[in-house]
Amino acid sequence: MRSKVPTPLTGTRAGATLVLVGVVLFLSSLLVGAALAPSVGGADDGEARRTLVGSQGGGPGLHEAGSVYLLDGRQTEWRAGETDSYFDVTMLENGSVMAGFMDSGYEECGPYESPCTHTGFRIIEPNADSGAGPEVVSEYSFPVRTRANSEVHDVERLDSGEFLVTDMEYERIFTVEDGEITWQWNASERYDAPADPTRTDWLHINDVDVISEDRYLVSVRNAHQLVIVERGEGVVEVINADDGRTDGGSPNPKGDPTVLRQQHNPQWLGNGTVLVADSHNDRIVELRRNESGSWNVAWAVDRAEGVPFSWPRDADRLPNGNTLVTDSLNKRVVEINRTGATVWSYATPQVPYEAERLPAGETVGGVAYADGGETTVDERRNLPVLSFLLLLLQTGLQTPFWFTEAHVAVALVSLGFVLGGSGIALRGRLRG
Repeated sequence: MRSKVPTPLTGTRAGATLVLVGVVLFLSSLLVGAALAPSVGGADDGEARRTLVGSQGGGPGLHEAGSVYLLDGRQTEWRAGETDSYFDVTMLENGSVMAGFMDSGYEECGPYESPCTHTGFRIIEPNADSGAGPEVVSEYSFPVRTRANSEVHDVERLDSGEFLVTDMEYERIFTVEDGEITWQWNASERYDAPADPTRTDWLHINDVDVISEDRYLVSVRNAHQLVIVERGEGVVEVINADDGRTDGGSPNPKGDPTVLRQQHNPQWLGNGTVLVADSHNDRIVELRRNESGSWNVAWAVDRAEGVPFSWPRDADRLPNGNTLVTDSLNKRVVEINRTGATVWSYATPQVPYEAERLPAGETVGGVAYADGGETTVDERRNLPVLSFLLLLLQTGLQTPFWFTEAHVAVALVSLGFVLGGSGIALRGRLRG
């Protein structure tokens, strides 16, 4: 009895079947994910709320369609756009809005080729009463080498009339008045700098807040640290101090990434407590200074509306005692209470960077949940490779909030079926 020899036609059919299995498997995972996804962005307890949002936007690298807008409840009262990205936003006492931004197409480029990208801050007049629409009435900006990791993410107005600015291009904070720099602190005073910080994402200083007249809380993202800088003194305290870790060939020790990992937008609550969007740990934490002077996690939350946070980049403790969270890659702004229950939420059209609840905005000082005793949260455990791939997909393609590491795993398996089947089918055709 002769055994059957596979024919080219059989190989082609087998390959096509594997391709079909791969496609069906991936599409099925998407359909199931969408069908089982919880509802987000619809919570509302009926309280009147006005929320100012700075949106980084969308597109590759999140550098398209940036905007600033004001929400009355969940209705958009006004929107200012036509800019690559907006970041930190603050409503000033006169009703104008101050916003960090990044935009391309400038001709004044200093050492860089024209056209180039500028970053800095703008003052926007909403013109809500006149109906004329938002208008940029002034701007302070300077050219940067690239659009990525060189932006001004934060600006604060000081009582002196100066503007306090973060700068990733040269890794510093500085004050400016009437277009002139009046003071600066360079991170190279504490951290070992590369030969040219404009050519690498060295520290990624992304936030500065005023604690008191001459004391500022600074987020040094890539070091997993917060530092308190005093004018005339330099760094006077480090939150999540060096633990000996280094990476990427940098000589600089970093803080413990289980405490903070590439954080954004800390808020000084007072009494040795700080609220932080612990971005790459996908959670919001309160850090408390203990008797030995070190800082530990005293309270944490990692989800809202049944959905785990994904790259949250702002958390503000509100005067009512709740916490307003900007959950960037889930494209939502959500207000939670001390227990983590959601009382209000809004699904944003693009990726948000920061949100402020009006009229107070982000304050210095606030209710510390840690004062009620330590709280532990059952946090999810991410798989490093899948988490990294998911982050790339979320920032590049803006995948929906329900697209998780499980979908990435299924996508990889499906891709294996498709590539394997295509190879078998191609080999069958060549033999035919």
